[in-house]
Parts: sequence; structure tokens; C-alpha cells
Amino acid sequence: MDLYIVTLTILGVVVLLTAWLPLMMRRLPLSLPIACLAIGALLAWSPFPLLPRFNPLENREFTERMTEIVVIVALMGAGLKLDRPIGWKRWMTTWRLLGIAMPLTIGALALLGSWILGLGVASAVLLGACLAPTDPVLASDVQVGPPQTGEEDEVRFALTSEAGLNDGLSFPFVHLAIALALAAKEGTALLQHWAFLDVFWRLTAGGVVGWALGKAFGFLSFRMRGSSLAKTQDGFVALGMTFTTYGLTQLVGGYGFVAVFLAAVAFRASERDHDFHEQLHDFAEQIERLLMMVLLVCLGSIAASGQLLGGIDWRVAVVALLAIVFVRPVIGWLSLIGSGHPPGESLIIAVFGIRGLGSIYYLAYATGHAEFEHAETVWATVLLIVLTSIVVHGIAVTPAMRWIDGRRSRARRKQQAHAVH
Repeated sequence: MDLYIVTLTILGVVVLLTAWLPLMMRRLPLSLPIACLAIGALLAWSPFPLLPRFNPLENREFTERMTEIVVIVALMGAGLKLDRPIGWKRWMTTWRLLGIAMPLTIGALALLGSWILGLGVASAVLLGACLAPTDPVLASDVQVGPPQTGEEDEVRFALTSEAGLNDGLSFPFVHLAIALALAAKEGTALLQHWAFLDVFWRLTAGGVVGWALGKAFGFLSFRMRGSSLAKTQDGFVALGMTFTTYGLTQLVGGYGFVAVFLAAVAFRASERDHDFHEQLHDFAEQIERLLMMVLLVCLGSIAASGQLLGGIDWRVAVVALLAIVFVRPVIGWLSLIGSGHPPGESLIIAVFGIRGLGSIYYLAYATGHAEFEHAETVWATVLLIVLTSIVVHGIAVTPAMRWIDGRRSRARRKQQAHAVH
């Protein structure tokens, strides 16, 4: 069979399913990512010659670039969703998850990697840094709704804003792992370089450039007289803002992930109630969903064909189990003590720290910049945790969100009844 024709046909089916499957599974305890993995597995077991059968270790740069694109598009969409203005008190749950839960999660996962998997310091830190950020791509079912829809309760807001920021804030720890791997060969001066460049400069540049460009795009869209961007009514402006922000930030040495999300938040703040936000968000979400499906079909194919995952042993399985069942839920819960949230809401926020394509991007990025001991083990662990997270959280998300919504509806009815009496 012609490889190109077969791949083109499969791509067409995937594109159609991108639009159709969300409607089919709206009331089912399943998610679109689970369906993508299943499609990939079926393709791997089919007799067709397929392009998706590739090993990320042998195609590291392709893996890095594809996951990079889908993550930055998802970050723009996440930022455009948020109706709540940024602020210390208004975003307190987010700051707790970023400032307390994320560093503790990195430390706990690094400890598990060293203790159970026998990883060296650099590889253990890399494992923790890759798995600490929650995923803005795969967490759409637990995120807030489109702009101005009112679907922004505290649980959805916390998970959306956390996923938007921690993908960029994990980058210094990824660079720390790279610095540790290089320092073993080239000396400890690299650690001083890391502290200034990878922590201070890159974070500062990402924040400043992202916010400034978001405001500039807001001016061009809503304040500029005559030919403003908003008058075009073109959704692909979202892609233009995403790529411009990411590219310019990377050129000055900043963290593009941080910049893209903050640019979207700043853009939203420029004119919060304009209909153009919804058009941009919808277009970004469609592109994100299409890219996500293609990548997850490939991931499902890799998993079914046994590449990388064939090296899983009991140690990897134990670390994956502890990471999903114990590390994030417990640390997330502890970080929210005293926040004032009802216990049920705190538990859902803590549990639904979905791992996904961002983790794969970080691992591909790091292994391209330094040599890490037991890299295959780290890859197998990360992929197993991502696959498990997609399945477990994908099954649990519908009943969990339905419970939260029902609980809020009952509380609202009680308040209305008391007001009447």
C-alpha cells in the first residue's frame, strides 16, 4: 500500500473524529484523549503501513517541536478563557498550587526516582521537573468554559490557571537538571549560570515580554482607530499572537510558555467583554484539539507496539502509581489547607493534576541538551504516568465535575429558598 495515501486517509478520519467525538462522549465517563489512545492502539495492531510508529528517543526533535506547538496553542486558549482578572487574592488558590504544591511535587518525584528507580541526581531532578506541571492540553474537561460563559467556578478556575502558569514555571527546574548533568562533566560554574540566566532572567523576560505584547495586541485589536484586528473577525489572529509572542520571547532568552499565557491574560484584560475573545478562543481550541488528537494517536500507537513501554518493570510501575495516587493528591491537598474551600472541592483540585504532552515536551527538550543516565527509564516512567493519567482522570472527570455542578446547584437552590422565606 502507498504509505502517503494510507496516512492521508487516516488523517482525514482523525480530523472528522476531532469534531464528532466530543459530542458523542459528552455524557459518557470517557474523554477525547482516551479515544485518541484507543485509535492509535488499533492502528498499531492493524496491517496498514503507518507513519505514527516511531520511537521518541530516535525522533527526539520531532517529538519536541510537535508537543511544543500544541502546548503553546493550548496556553493561549487557556489564557483567553479566564474571566477573572489577575490578582493576589483573586488567584490565591493558584499561587498556593504554584508556590507550594509544585516545588514539593518536584522534590517528592525526584526522591522516588532516586530511591526506587536508582536514578542519579540529574535524572531524578529531570523526572520531577517533567512530571510536576499539569497539562493545559489534556485538562480541557476540568477547565473553565469559553470567555463570558460564566463557567468559572473555583475548581475549574484553579485547574485552568495552574495549568497555564506551571508549564512555564517548571522550566527552571528542567534547566537545573540539565545544569546538573553538564556540571558533572564541565564543572560547578554552570550552576551559577543557571541561577542567573535560567531562573532570574528567563522568568523576568517571559513575564515582561508576554504582558507587554498582550497589551500591545489589545491596543491593536480594541483601541486602534480604523483597521483594528478585532474588525477582521478572523480567529487565526490567535495563532499569530501565539507564535509572535513565543518567538520574540525565545529570541530574547525568556520563557515562551510563561509569555504566551500572560499575553493571553493581558489581552483579555484590555477589553474583557468583547466578542472577539470568543472567536479567538474557539479557533485556538479547534487547532489545539486537532494537534492533540494527532499526537495522542501516535502515543497510543507507541504504547500498543511496545516501544519504550516494553522496558517497564515493577519499579517504574510503583513510581507511576505513587505519583498519580499519592504524590499530587496529598501535596495538592496540603497546599490548600486554610484556603477556605470545601473539602470536596480541595480534593478534586488536588486529584485532577493531569499529566500530559507538556511532560513529554520537557523530556524531549532536556535530553536534547544534555546526556542523562538511565534516559530510557525516565522516558518509560514519564510515558506510563502520562498514559495512566489520561485514562484514570479521563474516566473520573465526568462524574467528578457533575458532582461539583450538582452540589453547587443544590446550594444555590437552598440560598434562594432561604431568601424567599
